[in-house]
Amino acid sequence: MVKFGSFDSICQTAALVVCPLIGSDQGIEPSCYSRNVEISGTLIFQPSTCFIHIVAIIMTAIMIFHIRSKYTAVGRKEIIMFFYLYAIIELLAIFLDSGIIPTSNVSYPWFAAVYTGLVAAAYCCLLINGFVGFQFAEDGTPLSLWFLRLSCLAVFGVSLFIAIATFKNIAGFNFAKPLALWIIYILWPLICTVIYIVSQLVLVFRTLDDRWPIGDIVFGTAFFTIAQVILFAFSVTICDAIKHYIDGLFFFTLCMLLSVMMVYKYWDSITREDLEFSVGSKATVWEVKDPLLAGGDEYVEDNGSNYNGAPASLVGGVSGKQLYNAPPLTGVVGRNGYPTGERY
Repeated sequence: MVKFGSFDSICQTAALVVCPLIGSDQGIEPSCYSRNVEISGTLIFQPSTCFIHIVAIIMTAIMIFHIRSKYTAVGRKEIIMFFYLYAIIELLAIFLDSGIIPTSNVSYPWFAAVYTGLVAAAYCCLLINGFVGFQFAEDGTPLSLWFLRLSCLAVFGVSLFIAIATFKNIAGFNFAKPLALWIIYILWPLICTVIYIVSQLVLVFRTLDDRWPIGDIVFGTAFFTIAQVILFAFSVTICDAIKHYIDGLFFFTLCMLLSVMMVYKYWDSITREDLEFSVGSKATVWEVKDPLLAGGDEYVEDNGSNYNGAPASLVGGVSGKQLYNAPPLTGVVGRNGYPTGERY
């Protein structure tokens, strides 16, 4: 059972990044975890979870590409920061979950602290994005963007300090009683997620005529809830049932990816690009119809040129004055219709 301020039951159930660094000098070891594989003499832990991390990075790159293509959508610059943070978190998780950076290495606490700070900053970014649609500050402006950036930076810095101070037993923090770390690692994400969900439901009911985005919110909430339940309640059961091939961390990572994808799907469904000012990747075909240029019902497109094949500019050749004002040159006419300069 999860106790407030304690990682004991949590780490005994799930192999979290911070578990080897808290509780005791040796950390807290999970009761069951997935098997490792050996690649070129290197043991890779959580191989199935690492595969989901790689898939998450690829999917995030696709989502970022589509967000960047919606040039005039509301909150585009704000929401894209959340996906950048999520991609960095997944990249760092590959090295921490897999054991590429060993827990015994002196750099592991620092990477774990950075990971903790990035997770807290990502949830802060999601929380602030929940209020972008209310237009307290116009989206895309320096005020909106710098408020988001500085808020995430502040949360990252505080979380980083708390994490590394807890791991190193400095500044009054203790890895045996990691209350502050528990708040930023377990409680803070739940608070941010709940506020974001409530704010988006209020936004949909108050400002939108379309109710379909509620389905995206429901699915995203369901995936997030399932991820927490599987990780903290059924991880050991799953691990034992599948004979250590995968554990709850695999399904947690997968469900979190699906919930992040629903965040994108929801944002995409409530934003409509202003086509009048958008810039697409496809060439725009402009059709000009002027009744003065043609008679009757048919309009004739004039593709002719007054220069009869002459180039628009003559770089390295004769100038315009020489071409049009010079006396005619009697000589041999070349293949392109111009005098070659040779006399008869």
